[in-house]
Amino acid sequence: MPLAKALELAQEYDLDLVEVAANARPPVCKLMDYGKFKYESAMKAREARKNQAHTVIKEMKLRPKIDPHDYDTKKGHVVRFLKQGDKVKITIMFRGREQSRPELGYRLLQRLAEDVQDLGFVESNPKQDGRNMIMVLGPHKKKTEAMAEARQAQEARKADAKANPGKSQNAAEADHAADTEAVETEAPAEASAEA
Repeated sequence: MPLAKALELAQEYDLDLVEVAANARPPVCKLMDYGKFKYESAMKAREARKNQAHTVIKEMKLRPKIDPHDYDTKKGHVVRFLKQGDKVKITIMFRGREQSRPELGYRLLQRLAEDVQDLGFVESNPKQDGRNMIMVLGPHKKKTEAMAEARQAQEARKADAKANPGKSQNAAEADHAADTEAVETEAPAEASAEA
C-alpha cells in the first residue's frame, strides 16, 4: 500500500508505522505501538544475555614434586571446573634446579590430562614459558549445557525437598541420635578403665 495511506491508517488507529524489514523489496512495515515494541525487544535482548555463558579460564598452579594427596586435591578442583564448563589453565612452576628437569612437569601435565580425559581435552599442549610450563584444558560440555544441567539438578532437589520435607530432617536427627549414643557408650568404658 502507498506510504501516505499507511500513515493515514496509523493516525486513525492511534498507532505507529514501524519499518520491520528495511532490506526486503518492498520494505515491510507494521502498525504497532512503538514503545511496546521497543520494550519487548529490550526484554528479548536481556533474556538472551542472561542465557549467554561467559567463557572463563580458571587457573591451577602445581609444582613438579607435588605430594600425591595434594595432586588429588588439585585434580578434584580441575574436575569441578571442567564439569562447570570452564576452561582450565594448568601452570607448573619450576624453582631453582627444577628448571633443568622440564620433563618432570611435562609428565605431570600428561598424567593430569589422562586423569580428566572423560571431562575435558587438551586444548593447548604443554609448553615452556620461562620458569613455568603451561597447558590449557577445555571441557567437552559447553558452559550453557553445564549451567542447564546444574539448574535441572537444583530444581530436582527442590522438588524432592517439597515432596518429602521431613525426610532430610529425620535423617539428620537419626545421625545425631547415633552420634550421641556412640559417645554415651564410650564414656562408661573410660570410667571403668580409670577405676
